Amino acid sequence: MPASDRHPGRPALSDDAPAPAVGCDRGRRRLVAALGITLSTGGCTFGSGGNHAGPDAPTAGQGSLAGLPDGAWAIALSSGGPRGFVHVGVLRALDEIGVRPDLVVGASVGALVGALYCGGVDTGELTKIALDLEPWSMASFSIGTDERYSGAPIARLLGEHLRERQLERMRPRCGIVALDLRDRRPVVFTRGDAAVAVQASTAIESRFAPVRIHGRDYGDPDKVMPMPVRIARELGARYVMSVDASAHEDQAPPGAERFRDTDRLKRELTLPDSRTADVALHPDFGYWVSLSKAFRETAMEAGYRATMARHEEIIALARRSRATESRG
Repeated sequence: MPASDRHPGRPALSDDAPAPAVGCDRGRRRLVAALGITLSTGGCTFGSGGNHAGPDAPTAGQGSLAGLPDGAWAIALSSGGPRGFVHVGVLRALDEIGVRPDLVVGASVGALVGALYCGGVDTGELTKIALDLEPWSMASFSIGTDERYSGAPIARLLGEHLRERQLERMRPRCGIVALDLRDRRPVVFTRGDAAVAVQASTAIESRFAPVRIHGRDYGDPDKVMPMPVRIARELGARYVMSVDASAHEDQAPPGAERFRDTDRLKRELTLPDSRTADVALHPDFGYWVSLSKAFRETAMEAGYRATMARHEEIIALARRSRATESRG
């Protein structure tokens, strides 16, 4: 969940609550800015979780995924912080019109939603998870790291809900995009533990402790690749539908001037990928955000409506995909 998307909203909570003098429990009473918004933390995590290097540790994919059909079609789900609830509505609409992609590639919050969907959580349950989510439970204080917070609760959330936790066994196939913090390049995890991969993809730089996998540190890809259309094609997708959860900066209201540079930078990063998608969605549900239940419902409904409004194009895309597969 990207730091660059903290701007499109007045904080849902204030950060001026008094903190107890000592103890890890102070995180329960202190309201802090994290996950692109203002959150209260739900506990403490010691260290960064160590180095994930076992047999189930996420592994970055290279080249096309084995087993994808010749005419594979993919959905690319962008980063977007709280605005990422829009992805849930998109997937619910696809379910309703009876189409299912071969591959979902997600960045940051798009990785979180995509992993749940590919890992066996149906869209009805996904909607319920989104509405029942206690946002302040998604971060904990990180003890022993330079960053103040840990995304370990995000991995635990996935562990509680995924029917299939290994990326290579998910259907649809799933790609989780993260940023290699040493080389500053995006990578896509296609094998191994999805919960660890998603924690890496949502680890906002300078806020959340990075996730170490095979000796390298990974974080949120928002500042480099918030819209992973190119990665979806590199993995073997012939057709791609993109879902952009970022704000419509051209509709920024008075009072949003200080966010303009960040908005423009985000658009420079998302636009090249969105333009190459076969179907590109950019649902509009206002500029300011919060984590209220009402906002989540609004975001999901916007994703649902934007998808249903173009359902004929999407169905045609899925049919082209199947026709290409048959010819192959």
